[in-house]
Amino acid sequence: MTAEPGAAVRAATDAAQRAAGVIAARRRGDDTGAEALLASFPDDAAKAGAFFVLADLAVALLATASDQSCDEVVQDLTILLAAGSL
Repeated sequence: MTAEPGAAVRAATDAAQRAAGVIAARRRGDDTGAEALLASFPDDAAKAGAFFVLADLAVALLATASDQSCDEVVQDLTILLAAGSL
């Protein structure tokens, strides 16, 4: 039996939305909510995939908003990470 067309895209979208929810919860100080959302992922691979999709989208949005290339945005982010600016 084959999977329904679009099911993988819907699953990835749902997972990325939960990943965004984790970040939003953490930013508003709702650690319990963030932990609950993290626990809703079936495994570490699903969690990693969701956060990858979210990060990729965020970089693309930031690049568009700042009129930079995605490479420039990633370079800026890595500099901030190296400086411990979280």
